[in-house]
Order: sequence, then C-alpha cells, then structure tokens
Amino acid sequence: MKESLQQLALELEGELFDDVTMRTLYATDASAYREMPLAVVIPKSSNDIKKLIAFARANKTSLIPRTAGTSLAGQVVGNGIIVDVSKNFTQILELNKEENWVRVQPGVIRDELNMFLKPHGLFFGPETSTANRAMMGGMVGNNSCGSNSVIYRSTREHLLEVKTLLSDGSEATFNTLNIDEFHNKCEVDNLEGTIYKNIRSLLSNYDNQLEIRKEFPKKTVERRNTGYAIDVLLDTAPFTAGTEDFNFCKLIAGSEGTLAFITEIKLNVVPLPPKEMGLLCVHFNSIDESLRANLIALKYKPRASELIDHYILECTKANPEQMKNRFFVQGDPGAILVIEYSGANRDEIISIAKQVEDDMRSHGLGYHFPLLFGDDTKKIWTLRKAGLGLLANLPGDEKAVPVIEDTAVDVNDLPAYIREFNEILKKHNLYSVHYAHAGSGEIHLRPIINLKTKEGNELFRTIAEEIATLVKKYNGSLSGEHGDGRLRGEFIKQMVGEKNYELLKQIKYTWDPENIFNPHKVVDTPSMNSMLRYTPGQQTPKFNTVFRFYNQDVLQHAEQCNGSGDCRKTELSGGTMCPSFMATRNEKDTTRARANILREFLTNSDKANRFDHKEIYEVMDLCLSCKACKSECPSNVDMAKLKAEFMQHYYDANGVPFRSKLIANFNKSSKLTSIIPGLYNFAATAPGISSLVKSFAGFAQKRSMPMLYKTTLKRWYHSHQSSVISRQKKIFLFCDEFTNYNDAEIGIKAILLLEKLGYEVTIPEHEESGRAHLSKGLVRDGKKIANKNIKLLKNIITADIPLIGIEPSAILTFRDEYIDLAEDANLEAAKLLSKNTFLIDEFIASEIEKGNITKDQFTKEKKLIKLHGHCQQKAWGAVDPSVKILSLPENYKVETIPSGCCGMAGSFGFEKEHYDISMKIGELVLFPTVRKQSEDVIIAAPGTSCRHQIKDGTGRKALHTVEVLYNALA
Repeated sequence: MKESLQQLALELEGELFDDVTMRTLYATDASAYREMPLAVVIPKSSNDIKKLIAFARANKTSLIPRTAGTSLAGQVVGNGIIVDVSKNFTQILELNKEENWVRVQPGVIRDELNMFLKPHGLFFGPETSTANRAMMGGMVGNNSCGSNSVIYRSTREHLLEVKTLLSDGSEATFNTLNIDEFHNKCEVDNLEGTIYKNIRSLLSNYDNQLEIRKEFPKKTVERRNTGYAIDVLLDTAPFTAGTEDFNFCKLIAGSEGTLAFITEIKLNVVPLPPKEMGLLCVHFNSIDESLRANLIALKYKPRASELIDHYILECTKANPEQMKNRFFVQGDPGAILVIEYSGANRDEIISIAKQVEDDMRSHGLGYHFPLLFGDDTKKIWTLRKAGLGLLANLPGDEKAVPVIEDTAVDVNDLPAYIREFNEILKKHNLYSVHYAHAGSGEIHLRPIINLKTKEGNELFRTIAEEIATLVKKYNGSLSGEHGDGRLRGEFIKQMVGEKNYELLKQIKYTWDPENIFNPHKVVDTPSMNSMLRYTPGQQTPKFNTVFRFYNQDVLQHAEQCNGSGDCRKTELSGGTMCPSFMATRNEKDTTRARANILREFLTNSDKANRFDHKEIYEVMDLCLSCKACKSECPSNVDMAKLKAEFMQHYYDANGVPFRSKLIANFNKSSKLTSIIPGLYNFAATAPGISSLVKSFAGFAQKRSMPMLYKTTLKRWYHSHQSSVISRQKKIFLFCDEFTNYNDAEIGIKAILLLEKLGYEVTIPEHEESGRAHLSKGLVRDGKKIANKNIKLLKNIITADIPLIGIEPSAILTFRDEYIDLAEDANLEAAKLLSKNTFLIDEFIASEIEKGNITKDQFTKEKKLIKLHGHCQQKAWGAVDPSVKILSLPENYKVETIPSGCCGMAGSFGFEKEHYDISMKIGELVLFPTVRKQSEDVIIAAPGTSCRHQIKDGTGRKALHTVEVLYNALA
C-alpha cells in the first residue's frame, strides 16, 4: 500500500501525507473517538477526488470527507484516507439575488458566506455555535441547525442542489424534480439511474410507508437526524399527493458523506434579519423551572430560546475571555434562558419582554429579567457559543462527554423528558451539563464521565443505551443536529425499527456498493465504546514539569482541548488565535493540532522522556507563543506554556541550539554591546557585516536588526535622579531588558510623562523579566529569574505603590508565568505581586478613572490614532486601557486595528525559517491597514516586537502609547 500511495501522490495536483504526524493529527475530531487513517489528502480539484475514488475502489480502502473537523460523533474519524477540502475548496461561485440562492464549494465558512451576502441584504439562516469555522460541506453532511432553528430550521430546508461525485467516479447533480423528471431519471442506465430506481421502489411500497411513518420521530420534532431522512423524502411527490417535488438533497443533508462526495452546493438565502434585536436573559433557580418557562417564552414567537446551566456559568468564571461576557449574571442562577426577540424598534421589544416577564412571574417562574441590546447581545451569544469548549475546563480526567448530547424531543415534552433523563443519571451517581436549544426541544446534555477507566468506558455505553430507550419512548430523535457518526449509528436500528434500518442499508449500498464513502457511519457502525481516544486502564507516568499545572498534569492540560476547532477561525472573524493557521490554513498549524500531537506521544510513547519526539517539535514549530489560546480558546488551553515546557524537555534530550541560547541571553549580550552602542548599530546596519551577523545567528537576511539607544534607561535614570522632586504619589517602574537597551527613549518619555502627571517614579533593584528564556523554552533558567524577582520585589510592591511596566510581554510575566514558576515558598508572594503589577496603560487608565489624571493636562489638537494591541495584552484583556488613555486628549480619536498577532512574536520573525510566515501573518490585516493611513495618522503599538514588525512591513514608525501621551502634554 505504501508504494501505491506514493504513486497516487505523484498523480494528484494536491498533497498526500502518510507520515505518522499528519495521520495522528487527523485521527480525531471534536468527538471522543480516535482512529489512525491510512493517509491524509488535501485535494486541489475535482479531478483529484475522482482519482481518489478510483484509488479507493482499486485498493479496497475508503474516503472520509472532512472540512473543519468539528464533528461531535466521530463522523470524520476512520481508517481510510481523510480527504480534507477545507483549504482549497473555498470559493463562493455564484450569487443570484433575484432568485435568492448562492452556489459555493464545500470549504466555504458559514460566517464568511454571510459576510459576502450581507452587502446584498441576504444571509444563510442556520447558525451553528461553530459558525466562524464551520464549513458548508460539514453543515450539509450533519444537517446543522443552530440557535435560530425555531425560525430558520435546518440546513436541509435550505439545500437546493448539490453537485457530487458518485462512488463509480461519475458526476451527478441532485436538485428538485417534478414527477415526470423523476421517472425519467429512473430510466437512465447508470449508477445515478439505479439510485433513483432504488428509492422509487422502496418508498412506493405501502408497507414501507406505514413502517416509516410509525417508527421515525414524530413530525413535531423539528430537529431529527436519525439515519437517512427517508421520512422526509416520503413526504414528497410522487410518494405523497399534494406535497413538494422530489429532491435527493433532503436525503444527502445529514448523510455524513456516506453516499456521495459533494463538490458544489447551492443554497437558499433569505433577507437579513431585523436590525433591532433584544435578548431577555431570564434567571432561574433550576433547570426544570427554566424549561417550564421556555414554553411560555415560545408563545411570544422568539427567534431563539437558549439554555445556559450553572455548570457552564461556573466555567466562565475561570475563562479570561468569558469573564467579560458574564456581566449580566446576577448571583449564581441554576439556569439562564437567553430568549431573542426582534421588532421594528426597541420599544416594541421592550413591550414583548414585559409581557413575557409578567407571564412568567404569574406562574412563579424566574427571578431576574435583564433585557440587553446592541453590542451587549454579541457578548451573550459569544458566551453561549463557548459552552462546548468551556466544558473541557474541568480539571482532571473526568470530562463532560459527548454521548447523549444531541437528543431532541417535542418541545412540549422537554420538561418531562429532562426530568426522566436526570433520574436515569442519578441512578448511576452521575450529573449532567445542560445547555443550548430549549426553543426547539434539544438540550445538549453531557454527563461527567472518566473515559480512561474501564468503569467509565462501560458507563459511556450504558448511558447511551438507556437514554436511547428514553428518547424512543418520547418518539424523539437521538440526533438533532450533531449527526449519528460512530456514536449513535449503533442505535439507529432501535430508533427506527429493524425493517426501516434494512431500508437504510439498501440505500447506502445502492449508492455506494463497494463501501468507499465514509464507511461505518449511519449503518453497520461498530460498538460505540470502541476506538475511543482513551484506552480504559491505560497508565501514564508522572510528569515532572518545571511549570506548575493546577489540579492536573501537563498531559491533562493538553487533553483540555476537545477538538472544537475555535483555533481554525480566520482573520475575517477577528481575534488572534491562531495566527499561524490564519496564514497557512493548514490543520497542522492549529492549536488543536499541537494539543493532539502532545496528547498522542505523552500517552503512547515508549521513551523515558516522552517529550523527546521530533514529531512534536515539528508541529510546535509555528506556534508563536502569542497566548491568544489562553483566553480565546474556550477550553483555556495555554499552548505557549505547553510549548515552553515541551521545549525544555526536548532540549534535555537533544541539547539547546546555539540560536536559542543567543536569544535567551539577549539581556547579557545587550549589556555588553550597550557599552559601544554606536559600533553595534553600525555593524547591525552595514550591509556586509549585518549579513554575516544574521547568517551567524540564523536570522533572516531581509529582517532589520534592533538598534541600541545611545544610553540605557537605567543609566539615564541614575543621572536623572538628582533632579527628581519627592511626591506623594509613588510608583515603581520595572525596567525590562527591551526598554532598557533598545527602547530607552520610550522609557525616558514614560518617566517624564509620569512625573509631569504628578508621580514619583523609582526603578527598584530587579533582574531581567525572563521573557526571552521562556520564549525559547529555557524554562528552568526563566524559573530562577522569576523567583529572584519575586524575592526582590515582594516586600516593596503594594496596592498603594504598584509595579508598572512598559513592554507588555515583560511586565505581564508577573501575572502569568511567574505564578506557575514560583517555588512553593514564593507562591503567595507571587500571587500578591501579580495583583499589584500593571501595564503602564492600565495604571494610567485607572488613575483617569479616579480623577487623578484629566484631559486638561493634554493638548486640544485633533488627531486620529490607529492602535494595534500586543498579543499578550489582548490575552489579558488589557487593550481597552490603551484605548482609554489615548482617548484622554479631548480631540484624539482612537480606532483599534482589527488585527490579531503582528507576526513578529519576539524572536520568531527574526528566525530565517520563520520570516516568510511572519510577514504573511502581518499581511493578513495589520500591514494593509497601516498602509492605507495618511501620514498624519498616528500608528500606536505598545509592543516592541509589533513596532519593529510594522516598520519592516510598511515603513511606518509606530509609537508606544506613552510616547503618544507624552507628545500630547499641554
């Protein structure tokens, strides 16, 4: 097979990978399953897919179509060839505004489709919680719905036509057919004709019709994805009189890539929703109370009614990003219903909300009824959509597992169903998370189970069996929107009856006689508790790490990644995570991939040092350690921390490269060269010498070298001290190594600014920050520095006299890494120090809030400022203070550039093998935005790396925020 794959690789326009690394990265999705594929292919064209179909048939293997890989039931896990169309099949092909349809390739992202449609007054309705990375191929495959399904229903209702490749490699287009056209198709002598003849035979049979109508979920269950949708096809012509015309798209939606390979999709689009929306966020004491209230909410025709339970609300407290979004929460409610109403204006929505509140209160339901509008609603939806990822935050091996998370019943049955559901769990001493689509009768339910144990594995199955029986009792659907996959396929026979199950098998093997399309999904599915990520009873060693991992070890922290793929969003969706993926669009360059590769080798390695694997090194290589995942990943996977820990252990086995030592010892080398800054600057800029230096260091020739200032900040400070006036308001300034040597001019202006504003500035005795060591994986050295600084500063830094810093990456180590690196004896001191350490922007912003700094101290000149925030500043939610201080001069207007990482990331952008990707990241948003600005617009960037990158990428000089304020002094 190896030789056959190598030959296939030569024939494809796209890429084929059969190495252990890539196969490992594609062995999982967002489900509990793991199975190593034979190979991974990134096709470039439909011709590639035709060749893959021929190869699969000739070699008795299979093709598993994949887009974003966010499936929750193992739909894109299998031992065949993974065919990832997410990179190259991303075109929006055609829009017909008059007929309200759009034609796309399967790799088009749902939210980005709507960005394209918005100027035309249109949008695609169904919205999954993963909409900023979910792709249309996956949405068709799963028949996705989303929070607004009470209005827009599922993808099936909007799917007009698909262009496919059938299992014999032939092309077929499926769309609406009248009765004559349908019968004509049945007469065609090819695979497509056979498919039509088969469905006509099956659904024309009266006994089959009776059995389908008897056993499939009742029609009032709007969300039903159990098996192939033959119940929906039955309700079309020619099988049921007076119904809509036949369209195989209804069957293909929800078929999970098991019937045909989709290459193009034609979708119905609808007018944009009303501009005025309001969210009534009703607080309840219990889940049961909220579900009874849900029935009242539905009487008033909401656009959505979504449940958030207390487990998820508790998880938001530990997530930096979601902490900001829980501003509306009062106390600790047992559940919150987020109910969306629309209207012509706010008054109309307020009136509806008042009626809902009065109705609920009259039934003794709900105790707090905040109504939110505008930008606040976006924060609420962000919190709600983060539910899945937040659940992975649970420390230890017990997790909220996807096993019966997708059940749907008639919404009127929901309160009783959930009561019985929880009684079943109670019997097994389990509890469950409850969240999502109350308005359409589908609550995502996740019991907390440890799948690493034999007992947990068995319980996984027991719960699935018992809940399947309960769902059948209510004539509901075991899958509402997440699909059957490996998880629920085994129970389809129970859900639809043996006779109907045989019909489904006939359909599968008529379409795909050789079983090459995504086998073992929907029909003939293996046991649902086999091929899981975790082998029951598997033992892993104790990991002795340099970093502290609270209530878990390093492996468990990597396992917090549940595969939801938030790191696959593009620059168009905003945010910073994950800059390398945004530039390359390769799965290998996602945070998810890095977590997956760590989990794989830390779990299964036979080496004493389980970090000693080149495969991990290769996948970690393009991690910029930007810290975005620490806040933007709902699971709080801190990949920068994991990478640094990995690098330390990898170096233990393989030695520390010269360049890494050189960069880590930046402070020492800068101290030496600062004695002769002029000579260094000459060498760094003189063409011949500079080129030699860069070659020697392993830096990119196109990258400019950082310059030294004519003096250091510490030297200037000592000479300046004699003129300092003692003041009542005092602060300590952390003189980081970057400001001290390269950006001393900024440090000088910062001190002069603070003095002008009435503060006495003292630079205390301290070491360098350790940032350079941590960024290169020399964590033990960074730990020594951190503990020295904690000891030196712990007795002088207080709430009254805080420590402030100029360079975000340096000062924020006190809040972040120092706590995880502190010796046990220094831990409490480190925590206290972190609470009294601030970025200079944060300090000035807080003083503005207190009224200690006012606009009268600054110019009244008009200026426009474009601000690019530093990655670690963003991770800590510290960009708003920069906006606040820059907005202090009354005629200064500040606009934040919607950029993620600048691409420099400390030394990353200097390194010769990373230069191109560094600049590509800059070109996503930052560089084009800066180039568009006129010369009189101020470009502001607090990060030293960011300013360097902006200069190299655009030729513009960016200023630190304190420089802008200093220059604005009256």
